[in-house]
Amino acid sequence: MAELAMNKTQSEFRKGFQSGVSIAIGYAPVALTFGLLAKTTGLSFGEAVLMSLIVFAGASQYISLSLLTLGTGIFEIILTTFIVNIRHFLMSAALNEKCEEDQLVNKAIYSFGITDETFSVAAMRDDTVTTGYMLGLNLISYLSWVICSGIGFLLGASLPQSLQQSMSIALYAMFIGLLVPTMKKSVKVVFLAALAACFNTIFTLTNAFSTGWAIVIATLLSAVMIELMERGKE
Repeated sequence: MAELAMNKTQSEFRKGFQSGVSIAIGYAPVALTFGLLAKTTGLSFGEAVLMSLIVFAGASQYISLSLLTLGTGIFEIILTTFIVNIRHFLMSAALNEKCEEDQLVNKAIYSFGITDETFSVAAMRDDTVTTGYMLGLNLISYLSWVICSGIGFLLGASLPQSLQQSMSIALYAMFIGLLVPTMKKSVKVVFLAALAACFNTIFTLTNAFSTGWAIVIATLLSAVMIELMERGKE
């Protein structure tokens, strides 16, 4: 009986691993870019890899680099990344309804690896999502992100110093690349981004808040206002 259970777990792990190959391939260039930008931002190799190991969230890591460049305090960085990743609560709750019953510790382990991409793949699966499947799916995605982050840093270290310094502009290009596709899909996102930019500009020009707090408050304020406007239409 135990052997059958073990074979089933290994089979599910293999299926999850295979399902995650496409995600791992997609993560590679983004993680390489992160590692490269982490080097130009001034992080050490250990710090860059450790961020990928602990955070494992592309948008949040890019935002952290930007905030570090601006000299933002640690509390503001943590709060900003928390706000950006708050959607993970909803994704985890939704996926929990599709997952098999298991010990809380096992769910806690694979919930760390839930990203937009792994959530999408798992949620679209016809069968019940098993622990073995989630572990395989998350593992290959996680390894791709962490390893390619380190490789990107090493590639950045081999570039001429002048080119490393000029690469900081790529950070803003990356944000535009992340934002524009989403804006095309939703007018709400367009208004949200524009309103947050306006608030942040006002706060910055008037020196009402420090750089980090200006970003945090502008994000929260714009999100609340857009949501209230949406509710007002109903």
